[in-house]
Amino acid sequence: MKKHETPGEKAACYLAEGYNCAQNVLLGVYESWHDKNELVLKVATAFGSGIGRCGSVCGAVMVIGIKYGTNDSVAKKRAKAYDLAHDFLREFELRHESVLCCELIGYDLSVPDPSLRKLESTDSSIKNVRF
Repeated sequence: MKKHETPGEKAACYLAEGYNCAQNVLLGVYESWHDKNELVLKVATAFGSGIGRCGSVCGAVMVIGIKYGTNDSVAKKRAKAYDLAHDFLREFELRHESVLCCELIGYDLSVPDPSLRKLESTDSSIKNVRF
């Protein structure tokens, strides 16, 4: 990837390469701070399809943890990361009306048969989510 790409552009490239939403968001931002890291990809793998939320939202919350998290066991030192994650989730939901993958894209990725994934109630309100 080119050095001048934004984290969002990097994330889009990773999505096109086949990485899941959590992986591409986390890796796109992480690489703007550090070199590519295989552990980052592995950690984000299990958050694909959003484990009940949007995978991209999960990736963004992991980015908040990397940037503002702590290695300290003192609960008070985790407060900033918690506050930022809550603020992000609240703002995302206000902007996009949901944090659930299936509501954002109109497909339920947890359904094994791809031909049955499209939601019946899908309408033109499904939008292309941008961070």
